[in-house]
Formats: sequence, structure tokens, C-alpha cells
Amino acid sequence: MDIYVGDMIKLKKKHPCGSYEWEVLRIGADFRLKCCGCEHQVMIPRRLVEKNIRNLKRDL
Repeated sequence: MDIYVGDMIKLKKKHPCGSYEWEVLRIGADFRLKCCGCEHQVMIPRRLVEKNIRNLKRDL
């Protein structure tokens, strides 16, 4: 799956703030994601992100 820094992704489970949308800040073995609702940042392993992704929006 081709995911790049700056992409907006929608995950299956929502963040406690209620948002499903996340911005990709870092890629590698782990992803750094920023919640679009509350701007909380988390590090998640690549396999979990790729497994739980629903939708991908690329800013061109």
C-alpha cells in the first residue's frame, strides 16, 4: 500500500475525541499519525495501520 507523508487516512475505529480522520506525519516501520479532531499524535506499527485503514485521501 502506498501511503505518503501528508496523506489523510480514515481508520476503522474512532479516536476517543470522535474523529476517524488522521494525517500521516511519518512513515517507516511505525507511522506517526495526528488526529484531525484533537491534534493528538500517536505512533502505530505499519501492519496495524495498513490492516485498519478504510479510506485514503491524497493531497496532490
